[in-house]
This record gives sequence, structure tokens and C-alpha cells, in this order.
Amino acid sequence: MRHLRILALLPILVITGCHSPYVEATVSNRTPQPMRLLEVDYPSASFGTQSLAPGADFHYRFKVLGSGNMKLIYTDAAQHEQKSQGPFLKEGAEGPVTITVFPDGVRWQTSPGTTLHP
Repeated sequence: MRHLRILALLPILVITGCHSPYVEATVSNRTPQPMRLLEVDYPSASFGTQSLAPGADFHYRFKVLGSGNMKLIYTDAAQHEQKSQGPFLKEGAEGPVTITVFPDGVRWQTSPGTTLHP
């Protein structure tokens, strides 16, 4: 009898699914030069790539453990290290974050549905 109850609940669990919050980050290079040694730091970890061509996008999905600010670090065409402070994330943050690098600076953007402070 107990097994029948569990089997009866299984379709409900499958339909509702388990939701694991994550942040979908996109780094976009809108400069005329490649970016080198690109790194995005976030609470408890980081991600990056060796280079990002002009006009290219780099996508990365991550789960936030802990809390703290995001930060972008990269080497520009003149071989200078550039840094940009991003939004504050708390554990459980979710939604898209776009980091766009323009010739005149870096812009961080979140969508209206993004929850950075759950």
C-alpha cells in the first residue's frame, strides 16, 4: 500500500520537477579588439576564457554559493589589466546577467526577473 502512494506521487514530482537556482552570465565584447585572459569572479568561484574576439559572446551558467560581488578582469589590446565591479549576489541568486564591454567601459545589466538577493 505504501509503495502505491509513492508511485501515485511520482508523476507529480516529475511534472513539477526540482528547481535549482542558477545565474546565466553572458560576457559580450563590443570593442574593436580582442579581450585576453578574461575572468569573471563570483562568490566562491570564477570562470573565464583565454580570449574573446570583437563582437563575440561568452556564455556561462553557475550556481551561487555564498555571497559577494561579481567582478570582471581582462587584458585589453594594450596589454593592460582592466577591472570592473559587478552586482552583489547572495546564495540562491538566479536569472540572467549581461556584462558588455564597450570601448568606453563596462556595463552590467540584469533582467527584471533576475533575483540577485533572494
